[in-house]
Amino acid sequence: MKHIKSHIKSVIFLCFLIFVLKGNAQQLDVLINEALDNNPEIQKFELQYKRVSEKVNEVNTVPNTEFGVGYFVSEPETRTGAQRFKVSAKQMLPWFGNISARENYVSSLADVKYEDIVIAKRKLMSSVSQSYYRLYANKAKQKVLTENINLLETYETMALTSVEVGKASAVDVLRLQMRQNEMQQLKDVLQQQFLAEQTNFNNLLNRGNDVTVNVVDSLMIPSEDFDITFEKLVLHPELLKFDKLYQSIEQSELLNQKESSPMIGFGLDYINVAERPNMDFSDNGKDIVMPMVSVSIPIFNKKYKSQTKQNDLQQQEITAQKQERLNALETLLDKANNERISARISYATQTKNLQQAKDAEDILIKSYETGTIDFNDVLDIQELQLKFQMNQIESVKTYYVQSTIINYLIQ
Repeated sequence: MKHIKSHIKSVIFLCFLIFVLKGNAQQLDVLINEALDNNPEIQKFELQYKRVSEKVNEVNTVPNTEFGVGYFVSEPETRTGAQRFKVSAKQMLPWFGNISARENYVSSLADVKYEDIVIAKRKLMSSVSQSYYRLYANKAKQKVLTENINLLETYETMALTSVEVGKASAVDVLRLQMRQNEMQQLKDVLQQQFLAEQTNFNNLLNRGNDVTVNVVDSLMIPSEDFDITFEKLVLHPELLKFDKLYQSIEQSELLNQKESSPMIGFGLDYINVAERPNMDFSDNGKDIVMPMVSVSIPIFNKKYKSQTKQNDLQQQEITAQKQERLNALETLLDKANNERISARISYATQTKNLQQAKDAEDILIKSYETGTIDFNDVLDIQELQLKFQMNQIESVKTYYVQSTIINYLIQ
């Protein structure tokens, strides 16, 4: 298992090198390591790998030794005396190379299970990362809503002042309060969604559902994207698993050929002979010892020919499945890449719009100083600003989630 752990550690380093999160928040790579150590699904695959590997010792055996004991109820008479009982032993041995073929076949099955471990760990790393980024987006949206609620409270104070001097109506104040209520509702809903996602995250780490997950305060889209090499896709463990399956069928066919070979048996019969009474000769009562050699020949070998045909068809099936999965992974990689590019474009647009919304907000504040503020414009600008902020957070989340998918596919 040591080579599995070292491989996974290198994958973690490659996959999340650009996602090291600094500050007081919990480090994502630390949480991933905790998930890899504690996740029951990973433990299940590791136990399956150990179990299949142990089968090598099971198949490294020869058929059972046969022992037999017989007693002559009616003792047959021979020249040297009456036969009383018979003891026999027999051992069949497989053809040369048969046991090695079994070991190679079982080892090839263990290699397939090893790829299951690698795939499961990659998927877990991706799931933990994506859940973490969803928690970040949720917290960031709650923070934005809190800021906007506080901003509306400031506008409400301004509106109340304007009502006192006759420059605004009580309706404006009510509209601002209703907008605050809507935002508080959105925030409360987000809090419940955060708890649900936190439960999902903690289950991935196989720990208590009430454990608090502290996420990073802010994430920015990096100035440049890391390179995407589609050629690396052919080395993905999901595809390597098909190669290992193909090789296991090859080993199965080699084993089939060995099992269609004869088996050789060696044995020994011992027959106890009683002395003939009132007779005196050299072999009187001499026991019988008879070594034996036997050969088991599969004359009717239709079974083995059928197995060969099945193996050939199964290899063709695996080749088709591998190509099908490769096409699916290529589609997924291309989609993730395009969505990541779209997230970057959206982030830039939302940043620009947000700056313009803040400029409009500054103009409104200056208008208030001159006594000409329109609180309908205040609500419109505030609604636009909230929309841009939410979209900006969603773009950041999308960028990192898609990057996680890309990492799963090519790292």
